[in-house]
Amino acid sequence: MANSTVRSTFDPARVVTSLRELAARTGGPEGSRRLCWTPEWLEARALLRESLSTLPVEVDVDEAGNLWAYLRGERPDTLVVGSHLDSVPKGGWLDGALGVMAGLELLRSLAAEGTPPVTVALVDWADEEGARFSRSLFGSAAVMGTLDVEILRGLSDKEGNKLVDILPQHGVDIDRLDGARTRLRDVKAYVEVHIEQGPVLESLGKGICTVTGTKGIERERLVFRGQAAHAGTMPMPMRRDSFRAASRFALAVAEIGDRHDGVTTVGAVACKPGVVTAVAGETTITLDMRHIDADELATMLAESRAAAEAAAEAEGCTVEWEHIFRIAPMPFHPALLEAARASVREVEGHDVELPSGALHDASEMARSVPTVMIFSSSTNGLSHTKEEDTPVDHLHMSADAFDRTCRRAIDAIVAGRV
Repeated sequence: MANSTVRSTFDPARVVTSLRELAARTGGPEGSRRLCWTPEWLEARALLRESLSTLPVEVDVDEAGNLWAYLRGERPDTLVVGSHLDSVPKGGWLDGALGVMAGLELLRSLAAEGTPPVTVALVDWADEEGARFSRSLFGSAAVMGTLDVEILRGLSDKEGNKLVDILPQHGVDIDRLDGARTRLRDVKAYVEVHIEQGPVLESLGKGICTVTGTKGIERERLVFRGQAAHAGTMPMPMRRDSFRAASRFALAVAEIGDRHDGVTTVGAVACKPGVVTAVAGETTITLDMRHIDADELATMLAESRAAAEAAAEAEGCTVEWEHIFRIAPMPFHPALLEAARASVREVEGHDVELPSGALHDASEMARSVPTVMIFSSSTNGLSHTKEEDTPVDHLHMSADAFDRTCRRAIDAIVAGRV
């Protein structure tokens, strides 16, 4: 591994100490308070800047609000590490923050060991969660050039504040976001460590694993239309009940997800006229479908379209689809996967690996940058809640495996394997 004659000074315990300090300053009885583009988020970044001020790094913020810290190496080729400090309202103490604080410790240890053979950059991505304005992966998508600026112009939070009005308060000009794309210059690899946010590792009795990629997502809105009618006077056989059609579809799409070993979710339902005394003339639902295999995801979507038509026809209704969001499955880089697998074997002695069902900034980076992730377990599979937690020994293992993976990634960059 890089600097193989120098023993790594990386200390997983310091990662947990940094996480607890962050939780003490930006958390409380109801959970984390690090909603992006708010004072609490700025407080989290202030803590990070304080820690970085003791290191020989260059710190700045790009056009999309991402915070970067560069530890210059013997060559400009760059390994990027990091995650996000922002959280959902009343969120957990680990989601995103684990990757940032592990990256901080990597910089700290590499700086103590001398000049690294390549440049290493820590990034705190802006607005990964999208919790305030409903656009997840904001900062990493800006760097990758996948943001639709015209859609951004129409986004508002629940108080009616427009994104285009809030961003300038943080030095971000929506018309200059493309400038963030220059950060990809010289970037050869990206490594991120994150909590699983699900129950699989815990169910297997494991603390960490290699992440093979992030699942592709198809997100749609379906509108079933029938005929509103009086709930007391319209006979059951004569109804054109849009909610019954939507219900048929919801059951069918659950079977589709199960059959293809994917996941399908109907997460929101709204009926019109929406009163207890009326048959629903119109029902709108949302559909989220995920799979690690692109062909399987496409098949799931095709079968869902057929199921929607069948459900609508059975109830004398029609159905229309409105596209919301799509991202392809993002498999991670073979050389970095081998680096992560070797690191997990060294730390916990197994070859368990999982795809990520959640999106991460790694999902965007993997579009054109060799990428890999390490997962730690999540207690009871919970995340995005104050109950989010991970055993400390699992946090230590994930940070250790992250460090080892990063050093192997540095070796791969030097050898030209990524």
